[in-house]
Amino acid sequence: MITRRNFIRKSLTAGASLFIVPNIVPASVLGPNAPSNRINIGAIGTGRISRVHDMPGVLKYDFARIIAVADLDTLRAEDGKKYVEAYYAKKNGRPYSGVKTYQDYRDLLADKEVDAVLISTPDHWHAKNAIDAVRAGKHVYLQKPTSLTIDEGRKMSDAVNATGRILQIGSQQRSMEQFRVACELVRNGRIGQLKRIEVRLPGDPPGGNPEEMPIPKGFNYDMWLGQTPYVPYTVDRVHPQQGYDRPGWLRCEQFGAGMITGWGAHHFDIAHWAMDKEYSGPIEISGKAEFPKEGLWNVHGPYETEMLYDNGVIVNGTTDSADKPNGLLFIGTEGWIFVSRGDYQASPNEPISAKSEALQASNPKILSPLTDNDPVRLYVSADHHGNWLESIRTGIKNITPAEVAHRSCTSCLLQHIAMKLNRKLYWDPILERFKNDDEANAMIARPHRYPYNF
Repeated sequence: MITRRNFIRKSLTAGASLFIVPNIVPASVLGPNAPSNRINIGAIGTGRISRVHDMPGVLKYDFARIIAVADLDTLRAEDGKKYVEAYYAKKNGRPYSGVKTYQDYRDLLADKEVDAVLISTPDHWHAKNAIDAVRAGKHVYLQKPTSLTIDEGRKMSDAVNATGRILQIGSQQRSMEQFRVACELVRNGRIGQLKRIEVRLPGDPPGGNPEEMPIPKGFNYDMWLGQTPYVPYTVDRVHPQQGYDRPGWLRCEQFGAGMITGWGAHHFDIAHWAMDKEYSGPIEISGKAEFPKEGLWNVHGPYETEMLYDNGVIVNGTTDSADKPNGLLFIGTEGWIFVSRGDYQASPNEPISAKSEALQASNPKILSPLTDNDPVRLYVSADHHGNWLESIRTGIKNITPAEVAHRSCTSCLLQHIAMKLNRKLYWDPILERFKNDDEANAMIARPHRYPYNF
C-alpha cells in the first residue's frame, strides 16, 4: 500500500525539473521573471475554492502575477484583493497594493493588462464565464465541472477551439502521481483485461433553510442567479456572508447536479484516462438515486449507476461507504487496483473518506515500477496550476484541455439524466445525442434566463 505522503515525497524529487518555484524578485530585475515576461492573471470568483486552491496555485509562481479580482459580492471582492496583496507583501517583505477589483467579470475581461483568468464561480456560470473569457482573448483555468448541461459543455469546448486560447479544467487528480500511475498500470495490462471500474463518490446531505431573506448589500443576486430561473434569496441557497465554509448552492440542482459532477468530474475523468476514452463516452447508461423530499437542498443522495463503453468495459458509480471508500477500483481478469486521494483535501470541510490509501492492488507485484515491457507512458504533470501556466508560456498542450474536460463532465451528466429518468438510455458519443429518445434529449440543454443567455 502506498500513501499520499509517499507520493508527495517522490513527486517533489521527480518533478523538480518540471516546475521550479523561484523566489519573488524585485520588479526592476530583468530576466525570465521580468514584468514583460509575466502572465497577468485575473481571478473571477474569490470564494472558498479560489482562496484555498486556485489563487494559491498560481501565487507561488513568480512568472505569474494576480493583478485583478472580480466577485458579484463586493465583500468577497475586497477580501480577495486583501488576500492577494497580503500574500505579495509577505513574500516581498514590503507593502504591496494595486490589485484591481471588479464586481462584473466582464469588466475584468475588458482589462487589456489581464492575460489569463482563474474561474472559480458556481457551476452554473462555468461555461458562460469560459466562453466569454476565451472570446476576450484570455487563457482560462476553469474549476470543474465544465458546465451545467451537456449542450453548454459542447459550446464551451467549441469556443476554446475556435479562439485558440488555452483552457485547463481543475481536475487536479491528473497531476497527482498515484492516479497517473494507476492509469498507466491499467493501460499496460497489469491487471489483465480491464472488465469493470467502480467509481465511489461522497454524498451530500438534505436540508437547508428555504425561508426568504433580504439580499445582502453589495451582492448582485440577480446576476449571481445568471441563466437560471429567479428564486428568492436565502443564504443557504448561495454562500455564507461570514467566512468561507462550503456553500449551499452546491446542494441545489438549479446550480449543479450534486456530487455526480462535483466529485464525479474528477473520478470519471480518471476512468476515461485509464480506458483511453478521453474523447469519447459511454454508449449505454442506467441509474437510480434517492432525492430529498423536503428542504432546500435537492441534489441526489445515495445513488447507483452503470455505464457501458464500446470497449466492453462497465463503469459503475456508487456512493462511498466504510467498506467502499472514496476512489476508483479497476477490476481486471488478473487482479485489481484501487486509487484515491489518500489524505489529500483540496479545501477544508470537503467530504472525503478517511484513512483511504493512495494506491493498493490485489497483488503487490502489480504496483512494481514500469519497465520496457510496459510501453504506455502518460502525460506527467507535477503541479496542475503550474502545468497550465507552462502551457500558456510554451504553447505545449496541457494535461486536461477543454474537449477532455467536456467529455468527462458529459459522462457525469448522462448519469444524472439516467437517475432522473430511472431507465436505460442509449447514447451516441459522436453525435452527442440519445438514440430515439426525445425525453432524454430534451435534458441535454436548459432554457437560459435573459439577459444571461448564451
